[in-house]
Order: sequence, then C-alpha cells, then structure tokens
Amino acid sequence: MQIDRMRILFLLNGIIIVSLIAVGNVSASCSCSQSHCDQSLAKFDQSYGENGDSTDLISDTVLQIQSVREERPVRPERPVREERPNVKAFKHALEKDGFTVQEGGFEYVNLIDLYFSNPDFMPTAGGNNPTTKYIGYSVPPASSHVNPVGANYSKVLGSSSSGSNYWNLGPDEAVVFVGRTPPKCRYFSFDSEMQAGTYENKFLWMWPNIGDTLNNLVIKTEGTPNGRHGNPFNQTTVIIHTADRGIDHRIRAAAHSAGYPDSIINTMVFPSSMLHMGVKADSDIFSTVIRPALYEDKQAGEKYFENTPAVLFRITPNKTTKLDPYKVPKQRVRGSGTTEFDLMDDLEQLRNAILDKYSDLDARELPTSQWFPPGNDAFQKGINVYGPDNDACYLWTATQTLSTQIPWINPVIENFNHHYYPFMVDSEVKLNNSNEFLIVYGVNHVATRKATYLNFVVYAAEGWYGVGAVTDLDLNGTAQAYLPNNPNAKYLYVYKVARNCDESHCFEVPSDLNPTEQKYGIPVENPLLIGWRLYLEKATKTGPSYTEIVYDKAIKFDPTV
Repeated sequence: MQIDRMRILFLLNGIIIVSLIAVGNVSASCSCSQSHCDQSLAKFDQSYGENGDSTDLISDTVLQIQSVREERPVRPERPVREERPNVKAFKHALEKDGFTVQEGGFEYVNLIDLYFSNPDFMPTAGGNNPTTKYIGYSVPPASSHVNPVGANYSKVLGSSSSGSNYWNLGPDEAVVFVGRTPPKCRYFSFDSEMQAGTYENKFLWMWPNIGDTLNNLVIKTEGTPNGRHGNPFNQTTVIIHTADRGIDHRIRAAAHSAGYPDSIINTMVFPSSMLHMGVKADSDIFSTVIRPALYEDKQAGEKYFENTPAVLFRITPNKTTKLDPYKVPKQRVRGSGTTEFDLMDDLEQLRNAILDKYSDLDARELPTSQWFPPGNDAFQKGINVYGPDNDACYLWTATQTLSTQIPWINPVIENFNHHYYPFMVDSEVKLNNSNEFLIVYGVNHVATRKATYLNFVVYAAEGWYGVGAVTDLDLNGTAQAYLPNNPNAKYLYVYKVARNCDESHCFEVPSDLNPTEQKYGIPVENPLLIGWRLYLEKATKTGPSYTEIVYDKAIKFDPTV
C-alpha cells in the first residue's frame, strides 16, 4: 500500500508540474519567484480545488510539494467565497440610473373582512378561496398622485402600510418583486389583475386577470433557471411588472450589476394596448396576488404568509422617457387533447347509487355551469369576471355564467347578487335543519391528472363568502363504498354537506354569523351554493380546458313531506 500511494503521489506530482508549465505559471526549471508561485497555486485552487474528493487530493498534493520545497507548514485551506445577489446594490444601481425607488410590502388579501367592513367598496367577497390565504402586493402610491381607491382600501382594513393592494401604474413605471417563492406546496402563482377601468366611457368594476400567471411550472428561479424543470419552491426570483420594454431592460441591467442572473428574472407584461396605464383618476386600477395552496409544511407556509421573504419596489424614472411598449405576450394554450369523458357512464352509475341510497328522501338535482368567464371577456364586454386565474376552471351550482356590467363604486344595494344576477334565485338552496343535506359528487380531477389541486367551497349565496373548503385530499377513495365493484371508482368522489355531521366525509356548515368576532357562518334561513375550482394541468402548464373535463354535480335531499 505504501508503494502504491507513493506511485500515485509521483504520478500526481508529474501531472501538476506539467499542468503548471502548460499555463505558464512556472518555468521548466521551477525558477519562479515566491510570490509568482503562490499566485499560481491560488489560481489553480480557484479553478480546480472546489469540485470534490479527487481535486481535493490534487490540491493537497500541491501543498505538500510546496511545503517540502520551502520547508514551511502547509497553508490552511482557502475559504470559499460565495457571491450572493444584493438587494441594496440593486436599489442603488436603479437610483444611479435615474429612477426613484419606493419600497412597498405584502398584505393579506382578506376579501371577507373587506366585504363585511365596507360593502360600498366591496359588495361581495368575490368567491374567496378558503383553502389558502392570498398575499397581495402593497404598492406605494406614485409620488405625483395618491390613488383614492387604494387609500380607502387601506383605511377600511386598518393597514399599517403606506401602500395598497389597489394601485395605478404609469406607462414608464414598474413594480418589482425580489425575493423567495413560497415553500413547497401543491401550487403557487403570481397573478396580476385589473380591478377596475374604463369601458365605453364608463368606469366599471371588471376584475380580469392580465394574461398568464407565473406559476410553479414556468417561473424562473435559482432552482429553475430559465424556467427549466427543477425545484421552484423557496427559491430566489425577480419579477418585473411593467408595460415598457426599455424600462424592463434598464431594470434587468441594474439587477445584473447586483448579482441577479438573467436566468432568474421574469417579466409580467402589462400590455398598453389593452390597458389605460397612468396615475390619473380614470387610469386603470391594478392588483397582484401570490396564490399558494396546500403547503407540504403548514408551519412553513404560515411563516411565509406572516413574513414574506422578499422586497417590493415601485420604480419610477426621474425624467420622461421615450416609450417602447410591449406587445401582448403569447398565452399558454389550454387543452391536452385528453378528456375525462370515458368516465361519464361511471359517473351515471355513481349518481344512481346515490339516489338509491337516499331513495326515501326528496331529491333536487342542482345545475352546474361555468362560474367566472375568462378575463378577456371583461376587456371586450365591460363585465365583472371576479378575478379568474388562467390556471383554473371555475364551476358553480347556478344556471348561467356571470355576464353583467357593474359600476366600480356602488351605493349599498340590498341583495346585491339578486339585483345583478337574478337568475341565481332559481338554483339557490337552504339547509334549514339537520335532516336536509347536499351530496356533492363528481370526477376527482387530480386523480385523472387534469388538475394539480381542486376544491369545492360552500358559499353564502348573498355575498359569495366561502365558509369552508373540501380539497382533493379529502375526496380520495370516497366513491368506492357506492361502487365497490367498479375499478373506476378511484377516479370519482362523493361528499356530504350538512348542518350537523355525524359521519365521515361530511362538511358541517357553520351558522353563526358575527363579523365583529370574525365568525363567518351562513344562518340557517340564508341560501347557499357550491363552487368548484380546478387548478393547473401539468401537461399544458395552465388551466384545464372546460371542453375536456366532466362537470361536478350536487343534489339537495329533503325529508319526504
């Protein structure tokens, strides 16, 4: 063994000497100066000494040779210096380039609190998603204009931030997120929306999304450089929200100078051809939310929510710039060509099994329709689409899809939903006592791989505030008791909704409504509805196509009179 080790060292010594000669760091006679030799060794270490066991052995051998030659102790191992992006340097570079940089923050987008505290401002809770807490950008106002809507929003919620979830943006401005993505979860996205804007000379509450999201399958991060497959969770990223190409390029240059590589920088375009950019009273009002869902570690998710590890900048040029607006970006296309329709006969068997089980009760089968139309409908019709996400499908127990124009600021209208959506009366249901209940059933779209996650939510029919959600985690295996001999039962689900639950696979509807104590139930005399959401088909990296899914269903059961 000793002879072998000496042979290895001899060979390594020869390799190293030849390598040093080749790069010109030593002469053939090793007659370099002491400082020159030290520099050569340092360069060698830097180039080859950080890659693993074999290179460590080579580096150690070089040090041994030097130690023997110079009769001095082996120098200590050089610490590895890790270069990290620097937010302060990024901000300084922006200011040096002639931008005013204001720092914003992040706030809980609490639609229920907003609805109950000021129905004038928010006449519904917009079909909130109880599965998760959305995190909103809190953007400072433009230095030349304070957005009264944003100020009112902050006042209503008692916000301590100087910014607001509702903000304007000039055609040469940008909002920039610098920080980490959510910790590991089933789904997350960054989604920008136009809350209100002008349509045919009317300022309306329209709430469309602005193009595609940045979701966990497409975002550029340190773990997914250039959007490649990898780990997108808890990773550093930069997101630039702007309408202008020139502004985007200048911000990217500042980010590069601060150590942020282009491979982790994303741009979410606000297309000027569709939007009224500016900071005037009639300019469009925007919002951006982070939508995480179903954290693997709930505690880590709550920590991210409470203290989002990121900074938010509003960036405004100090001098007027020549505009170079972006065109509307291409969108990801829904639809993989694979449908769920082979399960329709199995779903019919499940329906019959449910009706047979409760054959002693009166059954009323509720309609199912698409709930929110696509965001582009708002731009073309001026209707309120209630903040849909391109990554999702939305269904509800009603006969129609929403399609009504609504003024931005309303006087208090009693029965707001019935006023604007009178068709809802035909499909509303009440659960007045413990003997009445709903059975919600359908295809488990996660099991069929048409969705990354799904839930159904019990909503108050008036106000559209959700009191609780049931996710696909709760739905797995629930249809097999109804179809014990059907192998496709694993792709279906059945769940009960009642005022009192004394069995598994049942959601108990709370009835206590006391907003001052943050108790948001649905009183027994009030009607309710069911809403479904299906998020992100992996095959297309966007929402499932409505033409490829089988709609979920619900049946109301009452005691026979």
